[in-house]
Amino acid sequence: MSASHEGQVVVVTGAGKGIGQAIAERFAEAGAHVVVNDLESSRVDDVVASITAAGGTAVGGPADVSDSAQVETLFDTAVEAFGTVDVLVNNAGMVSPMLHFFEADEAWWRRIIDVNLTGHFLCSHRAARIMAANGAGVIINMSSGGATRAHRAFTAYDASKGGIEALTRAMALDLGPYGIRVCALMPGSIDTEGMDEAARRLRGENIPLGRPGDPDDMAGPALFLASDDARYITGDVLKVDGGMLSQQRSATVDIMPPSDFPSLDQVLGED
Repeated sequence: MSASHEGQVVVVTGAGKGIGQAIAERFAEAGAHVVVNDLESSRVDDVVASITAAGGTAVGGPADVSDSAQVETLFDTAVEAFGTVDVLVNNAGMVSPMLHFFEADEAWWRRIIDVNLTGHFLCSHRAARIMAANGAGVIINMSSGGATRAHRAFTAYDASKGGIEALTRAMALDLGPYGIRVCALMPGSIDTEGMDEAARRLRGENIPLGRPGDPDDMAGPALFLASDDARYITGDVLKVDGGMLSQQRSATVDIMPPSDFPSLDQVLGED
């Protein structure tokens, strides 16, 4: 990338593990000052320690992003530590518990919507005011294939992600005149828990690139969207899924599954 993130102030929510941690650490490696958020203080402390041990700059901001008072404290921490906020990565979100629609109740629905969708709104609303005063800023939301397709037993999650994509478009229109770009990342099947090799092979059967993604696969796209190289991109969603949503049907039920593809020896032997 032609643009450096040196000196940028980046708030990453849900950065205590997985995708959020990978994005926070990559921004720090690129010279940004990172505010690490997570619901669990111990995770925040661990990631901050990892970043500083590697020579980066980070402070912790534990908070529940669905609570407006805690969000205010999070951004007060960022401003007190670094003076401003240049980039917000709205990564915090809930996936579990998985419940069939008939098993679900109102409390389950409200908690997932509050964290996943309302959390994006609250953090963005606070960050955008800081960015507007500077005349520039980038907000990156976190979508999912469930925003446009569907998972079984993920009614609230998929509804929240569809809302996030709509929120991304609407925010891009409202905030563009203030110099603020708003985009979203759409992760595919990302291995955030460390699958064994057999599980990774099985999951990879339904992914054109042959493997699930790793958290670090999300970090490069996040840095790109936050960079000046993406200065004319706003309101859009970038898929990072190994081609998973480009196929008509999953590989295991397709007319020609990958197991029937020509072997590399056959391909090379034709030349």
